[in-house]
Amino acid sequence: MNSPLQSSSRATPSDDAPARDERAAKSAAGGGALVASLSHKRSSELADIFAADGLLARQIDGYRPRASQIEMSRAVAAAMEASGRAMPEPAMFEAQKRPARRLQQPASASAAATDDAAPTDANVDGGENTLIVEAGTGTGKTYAYLVPAMLWGGKVIVSTGTKHLQDQLYQRDIPTVRDALAVPVTVAMLKGRANYLCHYYLQRTADNGRLPSRQETSYLQDIIRFAKITRTGDKAELASVPETAAVWPMVTSTRDNCLGQECPHYKDCFVMQARREAQQADIVVVNHHLFFADIMLRDTGMAELLPTANTVIFDEAHQLPETATLFFGETLSTTQFLELARDSVAEGLGHARDAVDWVKLGAALERSARDLRLAFKEDSVRLSIGQLPDDHPLFPALEAVETELDALAGALAGQSERAESLGALLRRARELQDVLAGWTTPPTATERDAASGSASQASDANDPNEKVRWIEVFSHTVQLHETPLSVAPIFAKQRAGVPRAWVFTSATLSVRGDFTHYAAQMGLNARRSMTLPSPFDYGTQGLLYVPRNLPQPSSPMFTDAVFDAALPAIEASGGGVFMLCTTLRAVDRIASKLRDIIESRSWNMPLLVQGDASRTELLDRFRSYGNAILVGSQSFWEGVDVRGDALSLVIIDKLPFAPPDDPVLSARLDALTKKGLSPFAVHQLPQAVITLKQGAGRLIRSETDRGVLMICDTRLVDKPYGRRIWQSLPPFKRTRELDVVREFFEENAQAQ
Repeated sequence: MNSPLQSSSRATPSDDAPARDERAAKSAAGGGALVASLSHKRSSELADIFAADGLLARQIDGYRPRASQIEMSRAVAAAMEASGRAMPEPAMFEAQKRPARRLQQPASASAAATDDAAPTDANVDGGENTLIVEAGTGTGKTYAYLVPAMLWGGKVIVSTGTKHLQDQLYQRDIPTVRDALAVPVTVAMLKGRANYLCHYYLQRTADNGRLPSRQETSYLQDIIRFAKITRTGDKAELASVPETAAVWPMVTSTRDNCLGQECPHYKDCFVMQARREAQQADIVVVNHHLFFADIMLRDTGMAELLPTANTVIFDEAHQLPETATLFFGETLSTTQFLELARDSVAEGLGHARDAVDWVKLGAALERSARDLRLAFKEDSVRLSIGQLPDDHPLFPALEAVETELDALAGALAGQSERAESLGALLRRARELQDVLAGWTTPPTATERDAASGSASQASDANDPNEKVRWIEVFSHTVQLHETPLSVAPIFAKQRAGVPRAWVFTSATLSVRGDFTHYAAQMGLNARRSMTLPSPFDYGTQGLLYVPRNLPQPSSPMFTDAVFDAALPAIEASGGGVFMLCTTLRAVDRIASKLRDIIESRSWNMPLLVQGDASRTELLDRFRSYGNAILVGSQSFWEGVDVRGDALSLVIIDKLPFAPPDDPVLSARLDALTKKGLSPFAVHQLPQAVITLKQGAGRLIRSETDRGVLMICDTRLVDKPYGRRIWQSLPPFKRTRELDVVREFFEENAQAQ
């Protein structure tokens, strides 16, 4: 039987709409039950707030009520209500007091939050206090969770996917909702310490005076002036110095080199100031990296915040599995050794010049760290430790690093009492010694078997102690990683203890309304989940186009064939194109061919390519040009909002399946195979669907947007699993004919 994408030469409507609605209704059943449990009074008040003449409408120009937004707000409120807190009746119109009650934290609560006891449904999911909600683009999910959070959420932590979204929440969305509700909610934003100026390192860099260029010297002067007037020390406030400037690491601190309470500038520390404000605020805005870094490192101020929180909300929650994996593992980098060596020389010469030959010790450690990189001939590679032979040069290189690190640590130990900074360096050296000790021996027999695929016993992906060791080689550095096969048991343990409401939301969390994959990744209970449809009329606003006669993605001719197929669609669009590739190699190839075509055909379409400028600058140019072509990879698949005529064609080269040679993915797939499960069905396909939905979501961002989504991968049509993929996408009309695409753009042009 032909796929509906093949059934007609014309654009076909989404003939699976009834089935889609049925699936959505089924997937929302858990969320619907949660909504039904919300008290009638609160449900009615939310309806009034979100009404066409409600509080939000009076504050926000162009506000329109959305049924899915109200439904989500009720589900969020119900999760808060079910979290076991004794919450007062709302007093949203009383401007003199905060409607939500703070959790009165018992003395034992902090210990309970980190209790080693195995988590249970009662103290982790609590059944009803955890909500997973997929809210389609345009739902207005931010307001949907902010309104109940401000009214009944108590102490609330909102975690976002990026610092950009964090700033948007703090500077725009939260003030808007707070003004609309007229509630005296206090708000703080907390970022990682590398985002704040450090008085100590700013002074040290200024005194040193050695910078790599005149431009960096000029940036330093800007920063010195900024330090005298800023209240927060947040480097994002200093627009004149790019985020990528080489001077920033010299004037900010890290977990490794911060002197803590021993710092002479501790009382004026911007990081500590931000933490104090977060402690006192009703709502604290963080990002996922900060949240998970603290869970593992206890370094960001979240350690004090989380035990007192009534509600935790994760926006852009689809990013959590990857972020949690990053921080629940352990990474050792040659950069850490180089920085330790340089800092030791600087502080040693400053405080104990006469005692040790610091320059010699630092140079020896730097040299051994650089030799680690020379152990690999490849420019870029990722491989598990089990793939290395016992005589690989990495292992003697690691032993050499260990020897030089021990020598430096010994010198620091002898002088650590002469200055606080030397004591801090000694602690850094000892931490590196502890981690390095696990890497100086060749792979175990188990790691060898896993690398060859001959392991006789199945790995338990739910065992928090089950990890994979792997190496990542870059042009100048090497990173050694130890990564858990699953973050679910670790995250479940962190959520155990004091009950609180947990909300996980994004536009892309499910596969056709099924949350099994996401819930399993995060150790959540999927029964309290809901899918809320977008208010957009996708059948009218968009067209899904899968061209015919393309080779398989494995073909060496695939990228050129994608370019040839995309060219007439780009020409028909007149510009306003995102060309989203799954590899950087494809980005380079397509960008090169586009440059030649634009020049030879004299097209008036500016070409923007990932890497030519920062992501923010490229997007600003794209919006301002109005008819540009942007070629990019992973960083442009999500978190990009371009509305209006500036974007009318999104081209995706192929389905975004993760490369199977990734060491962590390979280990996870192997564990599933040994359990008798299908790695493709259980992990690879659901993950590809969620990623593809993110890329497709760049196209229609408002009720008036119109455009074409072109996917140049015929597996979407030819393979049995293709139907499952495109049924998870927005219900666009579908076609395989270029003429239909041309007609679509002609109609667009006539309508303008």
